Amino acid sequence: MSEPSPAGEWLIFRGAGERHDGIGRLPAPPPWRDFRDRDRDAETRRLGVHRSRAAAWRPGAEELEVVNAALYLRRPLLVTGAPGVGKSTLAHAVADELGLGAVLRWPVVSRTTLQDGLYRYDAIARLQDVQIAAHAPGGVGAGDPGSVESIGDYIRLGPLGTALLPSDKPRVLLIDELDKSDIDLPNDLLNVLEEGEFAIPELERVAHRLPDGVARVRAADGTRVDVRDGRVRCAEFPFVVLTSNQERDFPAALMRRCLHLELGRPDRERLAAFVRAHLGEDRAEAAADLVQRFMERSRTEMLAADQLLNAIHLTGQAPGLDRERLADLLVQRLDRPR
Repeated sequence: MSEPSPAGEWLIFRGAGERHDGIGRLPAPPPWRDFRDRDRDAETRRLGVHRSRAAAWRPGAEELEVVNAALYLRRPLLVTGAPGVGKSTLAHAVADELGLGAVLRWPVVSRTTLQDGLYRYDAIARLQDVQIAAHAPGGVGAGDPGSVESIGDYIRLGPLGTALLPSDKPRVLLIDELDKSDIDLPNDLLNVLEEGEFAIPELERVAHRLPDGVARVRAADGTRVDVRDGRVRCAEFPFVVLTSNQERDFPAALMRRCLHLELGRPDRERLAAFVRAHLGEDRAEAAADLVQRFMERSRTEMLAADQLLNAIHLTGQAPGLDRERLADLLVQRLDRPR
């Protein structure tokens, strides 16, 4: 793509109601919003995107101690704080530094249930496949979807279920924004987080008819894995990070099973490291004024660091832009003024 036009010419969409080929001037996207080459190697892309985020996280002494305590004690880590302070980035930082693979992410919404995190059995799809096979020329043959051996083809583990698979190293599981869940989910998690195992009744019922009691199912990361006797039992308890924007309180039973880490606003040094990791040393130095303005505003306003990245990236697209005005347009407070 060609370089963007300077100053006032940077606008791609002009709102004039006339067609033009200005989209050809649109520069490459920010690294954290680059969705190109997805099919080339999806796993490599995911790791690359999150690696820059992980490298930007610089914990303080107390934060380091709490994270390591969670690792030593095999306890979930409940991370609270305002939006944009790096709660989810913590999980990626641990996974990247310790070589624990891609983070298993379980985003929570108001309709999320424990079942969503553990596994799903698609009985309807299986029934449809049985009906299709029965009407196929020659009838049902090898790979009969109705056979007991095929049941694993219709079971997919969720992020929590995948994290609890037996492995030599712990997986990292991010349960993101737990405070947005239904009131029952935190309590429903208690037994699984305490015992590190769960049952799949659909497999338990037929385990005695399966070769060695093993069913091959699909994990949340797309791999095929074996489940024996219808139960998933971890060998190494996963490093579980539960994040919360503190929109609600959690039951004491959950808090007792977790270590709690509250992240405050990043200081100037940590914020500068965050910008350098995403945009490079030169861009970070050129944007020192925007970083300073962000720090001043964050004393009285709720702001997120990724808003700052957006402002720095966009104001760097063309020289001569009114940087301060455009930055204020992009970095809007997340809380309402009192």
